[in-house]
Amino acid sequence: MGAGTPPPPGVGTIGAVPSFSARVDITHLPGIADPAGATVERALPALGYTNVSQVHVGKTIRLVVEADSAQAARTQVEEMCERLLANPVIEAYEVTVS
Repeated sequence: MGAGTPPPPGVGTIGAVPSFSARVDITHLPGIADPAGATVERALPALGYTNVSQVHVGKTIRLVVEADSAQAARTQVEEMCERLLANPVIEAYEVTVS
């Protein structure tokens, strides 16, 4: 790696503490309306995609967390989801840490 080149994704170190890449996939809970998914589903036939149904739109959040272990990073990201990143009343989330 040359000067100014960012480290590759995954486990690395920002400072003296290891860093972990985290991905959060957020979707609507079953039974919760998904207006964006419904809009996409209605628009696809106009583009010739008449064989598509049950479209759901979610979001993905990627971040790097400094933590002593992958489990500590996961715990922090799950707390972030409960407090800010997801609305647990209407959304489900899945955390992946590498």
